[in-house]
Amino acid sequence: MINLFRRFTPANLAFLIAIALILCIGAFIHLPNAFHPILFEPAITSFLGNFESVTLTPQSNVLITLFLTVTQALVLNRIVDNHNLLGRPTFLPALMYVTTASLLLPFLALTPTLLCNFFLIWMIDKLLKTYHRKEVKSTLFDLGMLVAVGTLFYFPFIIMFPLLWIALIIFRPFDWREWISGLLGFATIYFILGVIYLWNNKLNEFYAIWTPLTKPFPTSFNIDIYDYWVLLPLALVLALFLNTLRENFYKSVVHVRKSFQLLFFMFIFGIISFYLKTDTPEFHFLMCAPPISIYMAYYFNFARIRWFYESVYALLLIAILYFQLF
Repeated sequence: MINLFRRFTPANLAFLIAIALILCIGAFIHLPNAFHPILFEPAITSFLGNFESVTLTPQSNVLITLFLTVTQALVLNRIVDNHNLLGRPTFLPALMYVTTASLLLPFLALTPTLLCNFFLIWMIDKLLKTYHRKEVKSTLFDLGMLVAVGTLFYFPFIIMFPLLWIALIIFRPFDWREWISGLLGFATIYFILGVIYLWNNKLNEFYAIWTPLTKPFPTSFNIDIYDYWVLLPLALVLALFLNTLRENFYKSVVHVRKSFQLLFFMFIFGIISFYLKTDTPEFHFLMCAPPISIYMAYYFNFARIRWFYESVYALLLIAILYFQLF
């Protein structure tokens, strides 16, 4: 399977869709009676009229999610190939994204984090381009706006804003105008939103948007360990990735090395932002899928012992299907 996706051929698209369908089996088996998508923050839905009353059939929910996931996988794959992060064109990033986005059953539903991943993948492309460009103030302004729009769907997405400054530290010499540009882009969206709230005499609801930032960081967690056993094969792949990266780190070009450092911070921010959401839903961690997918693709692209890396991926697939079904 991995050897097949190491080659960049159109036929792999059909195999990718087939694997995505297989990984959705658990969602089709455990269908709810009805599905009501909540795709925006509560403070935003008051302006959306009857949108809140929209109800999808459980089957259409899974199929729409499948379509969006495969689309995101293909876009991410193109970005990785364009920036040459793996050294050659492959279909591995798309395969790894589809796999990672199916780890937990809550990932297989239409959620705000699934929509935010479009912004996150777009951000990866724009952030990686800042390394080669002479002028990036407009790019940082756009990125600030992207983060702000993402927070309208899922407020913890705001944690990705410091990623803009980390990218500047990693990729660029210091220029205070670039640091301000991202902040101005973010403020532009919320200035417009604040004016809309003011016109509708709902300024208190605008202030309520920011209440998650006042929450203290939690010191205890309630986790059902059984639900997360599926992460063990993923942890194995990431450990193998770290070893492979260690072997090849100084053989890679500077841009690739810096890109993996940036993806690490994206992964960390995706995890720690859970505290911004009351009763953090499991689908929150879908935001970690893009950087993890690139890391996994890197390992499988450079792995040498075929029977071993094929077995590792098979173990991951079996674990996902087992915990979905049982």
